[in-house]
Amino acid sequence: MRNSRRFTFISKLLKVSQFIDKCADKLGWLSNWLVLLTIGVGFFNVVARYLGRFIGVQLSSNTLLELQWYLFSLTFLLGFAYILRHGENVRVDFLYTNMSEKRRALVDFLGTILFLIPFCLIGIWVTFNPVLQSWGRLSDGTWGNWEVSSDANGLPRAPIKTMVPIGLLFLLLQSISQTIKYVAVLLGYEEVAEKIRLETSENINIE
Repeated sequence: MRNSRRFTFISKLLKVSQFIDKCADKLGWLSNWLVLLTIGVGFFNVVARYLGRFIGVQLSSNTLLELQWYLFSLTFLLGFAYILRHGENVRVDFLYTNMSEKRRALVDFLGTILFLIPFCLIGIWVTFNPVLQSWGRLSDGTWGNWEVSSDANGLPRAPIKTMVPIGLLFLLLQSISQTIKYVAVLLGYEEVAEKIRLETSENINIE
């Protein structure tokens, strides 16, 4: 009876993990397109700057220059969860690769619980008030103007600053998903271990 309840509970958690994984894959797909868009904007900025000098017309602007690094930042902030899901995060491979499957799961579980999840929680906490202030929240609780770029024709700062805690939230959710899978591996779920192995970056096909 106890084993049956444990199996049911783990199965439900794995369904939650699968849903989070699908969201991470969508974010990875979005990040792929953001890379192309960033390259396109960057290419235009370079061409516009030199062509503008040649013909004596101002073709580039601070809006497009700041948009380029906004897109570059979004690529990483939205890609964190996908990177974690597919094992692109940095590891000490010369030790890790020689471990058994369960020992790797234990190392990943401890690292996620002790370091990654606390990092995400602290990051969200310390960025919350600065983001509100960027949207115009004053110390007396009232609301003023958004924070904007100090450069002429620059973009608002509030939206991109908001993406920092949002990116950490996505990373936190994926950390929880990974933790569920590590626990399943430690409990002997071979199919979960096989799925993790097949979904690592060297074994997936990027469409």
